[in-house]
Amino acid sequence: MATLQFISGQEIFIIMVVALLLFGANKIPEIAKGLGKGMREFRKATDEIKREFDESTSDIKKDIKDISDTVKKDLKD
Repeated sequence: MATLQFISGQEIFIIMVVALLLFGANKIPEIAKGLGKGMREFRKATDEIKREFDESTSDIKKDIKDISDTVKKDLKD
């Protein structure tokens, strides 16, 4: 059975100290800013894909609804 492994507070602290030592205090805000911009662009791209997918499926759903309404109408007659 698979177990979930999470990073504890101590491990996060150690990673932050190592990052501080490697990059220095001046570079960390720049790195965080770059990561934030990257995450924002990724979110915009995924939202755009979702919007396009919804638009294309709405046309298909409309066509299927029209066909099913026509079939129901023909069955009633």
